[in-house]
Amino acid sequence: MIRLLSAPAPSPSLRSCATLPALLSVLLAPLPLAPAQSPTPAAPLLCPQPKSLHAEGLTAVHAATIIVPGGDAEDIFAAQNLGSALAQRGILNSPAAGAVDLTVTLLREDSDQARHLMSGNNLTFSAAMQDEGYILISRKDTHGGAAVAIIGHTAAGVFYGVQTLKQLLQSDRGGAAIWTATIRDWPSMKYRGEDDDLSRGPFPTLAFQKHQLEVFAAYKVNLYSPYFENNLEYSADPLAAPPGGALTRAEAQELVAFASRLHITIVPEQEAFGHVHHVLEYEKYADVAETPHGYVIAPGQAGSLPLIKSWFTQIAADFPSPFLHVGADETFDLGTGRTKPDVDHRGLGPVYADFLSSIHTALAPLHRRLLFWGDIGDSDPSAIPGIPKDMIAIPWIYWHEDSYDHDILPFRNAGLETWVAPGDANWRVVYPIGKTALDNISGFVAAGQRLGSTGELLTVWNDDGEGLFNQDWFGVLFGAAAAWQPGKSDTAAYQASFGPIFYGDTTGRINDAQAEIMAAEDLIDVSDNAFWLDPWSPAGLAKADRMRANIPAARLHAEHAIELIEAALSTNPSLREKDALLAMELGARRIDFIGLKFQLSDEMRDAYAKAYAMKDDRSRDTATSNLLDSISSMNGRCQDLRDGYSLLKNLYRDSWLAENRPYWLDNVMVQYDLQIQRWQQRSDDFHTLINTWQSSRVLPTAAQAGVPAPIPEAASAPPAK
Repeated sequence: MIRLLSAPAPSPSLRSCATLPALLSVLLAPLPLAPAQSPTPAAPLLCPQPKSLHAEGLTAVHAATIIVPGGDAEDIFAAQNLGSALAQRGILNSPAAGAVDLTVTLLREDSDQARHLMSGNNLTFSAAMQDEGYILISRKDTHGGAAVAIIGHTAAGVFYGVQTLKQLLQSDRGGAAIWTATIRDWPSMKYRGEDDDLSRGPFPTLAFQKHQLEVFAAYKVNLYSPYFENNLEYSADPLAAPPGGALTRAEAQELVAFASRLHITIVPEQEAFGHVHHVLEYEKYADVAETPHGYVIAPGQAGSLPLIKSWFTQIAADFPSPFLHVGADETFDLGTGRTKPDVDHRGLGPVYADFLSSIHTALAPLHRRLLFWGDIGDSDPSAIPGIPKDMIAIPWIYWHEDSYDHDILPFRNAGLETWVAPGDANWRVVYPIGKTALDNISGFVAAGQRLGSTGELLTVWNDDGEGLFNQDWFGVLFGAAAAWQPGKSDTAAYQASFGPIFYGDTTGRINDAQAEIMAAEDLIDVSDNAFWLDPWSPAGLAKADRMRANIPAARLHAEHAIELIEAALSTNPSLREKDALLAMELGARRIDFIGLKFQLSDEMRDAYAKAYAMKDDRSRDTATSNLLDSISSMNGRCQDLRDGYSLLKNLYRDSWLAENRPYWLDNVMVQYDLQIQRWQQRSDDFHTLINTWQSSRVLPTAAQAGVPAPIPEAASAPPAK
């Protein structure tokens, strides 16, 4: 533990105040506005990157004291948060360690100490810094240790300064060291959020959600939006929430209290228009469905608005944020059922806008601003004029655009506030496509800042039901950085910071592993479809033809990533986020297996064609047997594929349960079981085929045996260099 000293006001009886004059004398010494010459040329790796940083060098630390002169409860929590992080780095409790070589003081900008420090170092607290900005001054003290002051106008500013200070600590020759530096920093966007899909399969444990919030806060995220279709328990409407796969009211309230101390507002999104199939499949809600058992709530039905109001009344009670998110995206069913006559008469846009306005009116007594997804701007811009002007539009784009302006401007020009929603590129793939995420996030957020968007909501979607959030950190944390930093964020700088800051890896191995995975993703299809696809199906044969030339290189990249991760795990017991690292390794192994599967398929096709060609030549019986055994035997390719799916099934289950409740897991496990059974059955069929050939000399054709024809020689040739 770190010794925490706090008091409502300075008192000569407290050790905290005895150290304060010496601390102030060090910190009041003016700091140069440009970096001084330092024997350590490198600057600290920080994420998000501060607006202003003047770094000097590293100072070893062993024991620390944290002082909160104002005694504010929120600042004391920030000090405790810092103390826990220091203890994890091996920095000792000062009484147990003797002399203190790191003193940290948390100050409010209007205090006398803060004013003296800022004046003495020619620093100012600008208007832009008021809400969440901070100043951090770290200097060597007269005893060779370090003295740090963090100054914020608000508790949030102090807290974010603490998060930066934690990143200024790093390992140094087996011990801990801290950078001496001066930092002025504040956010570029007011709202910096993460949207997490909790309705397509994986449903996190409460403990994992709290861990998510702690990491988000460390990267200065201030809004968390869990996405619900039917996975929030409602007291008045309990039917649709699946047992074991929904957030209870008690859990919601506990999560809100936990998040608030981290300066994070939780804004749950309850879909209130489209995407509610798992509600509408119940007979109770048949009269509010646009189409039978569809996914759109029909405007104009007697029960539609009362149901929505019931949901959001409870949400408003359990989640005291200034916002409610009503979803309202991808309402493709609208106009195909109950509302068809109205849509045919007036058009889709006006019907959509009228219902959104009706929701706005119904929820007005809750006194919250409503968020909605802005894809209607593309599908039917005629809806935009009818949308209430105090709603906030969130256009979403998850891929590269040369310009994102056309996604934002229709709403801005109509007088609506906007947030932007880039994506993590994690959906329907065995590992998120890092290159796509970096490009989309940096471009879309920069456009949003330029056009006045006040927030970002980085999205994670689990359309496939297989998504693991522990694989999403790379893209998610870049989203956090991009919203805090100004303009188009530097992807290279972020990639350099990822491994050291998130994992505590200073060797570069984890950054290299992430880069290797991204290189593999550039070469072959890493979709779920490619992973589950039968390589002997027509679609599988076509997929093999498209990927074949690049598979060896892709596999080498994925395998190098596995080796780098294993080396990091085995050589650094102090690594953080090991569950996330194992999830990254799982992604690399699944990519490698995609390539292996199609290679083994090609080998079996070729082996069977050769065996069939020699079947009548008794002098080549041994060669024929060896070829058939290569398809199915102790080291046969059928067994390799069965074993590969079995191994990955177990690793996947472990990663799932490290973050999620058991709910839904069987829906993924059954896919592994089907693939294991497929290749076991083919193995058994080949054993029968081999025994028959050995006893009767009869070998069926490839088509009769279910084996595709061999690849043409031109297609199997290695790619030209």
